Amino acid sequence: MNIEQQIKLAMQQVAELGDCQLVEPIKANTLLLECGLDSLGYAMLVAQLEEELGFDPFTELAIDTYPSTFAEFVNIYQECANSQK
Repeated sequence: MNIEQQIKLAMQQVAELGDCQLVEPIKANTLLLECGLDSLGYAMLVAQLEEELGFDPFTELAIDTYPSTFAEFVNIYQECANSQK
C-alpha cells in the first residue's frame, strides 16, 4: 500500500471515529478544509499516521505553511518518507 492509499484509509478510519462524513472521492485537488474532517480530526489523522508510518513530517521537516489540498498533504508525507531512507 502506498502512502496516498494509507492516508486515505486513515482518513476514513478517523472520520468513522469522529462521526464525520468525508467527501467522496477525495482527489488531488480536494481542499482539506472541505473534505469533511475538522481540526480535531486532522490531529487524530496525523497521530494515527505517525503510529502507522513511524514519523510525523510536521515535526521532522521545516514546513512553512500547512498544506491546503490533499495532494500537498500527501506530498509532505512522501517527502518525509523519502528522507527516512
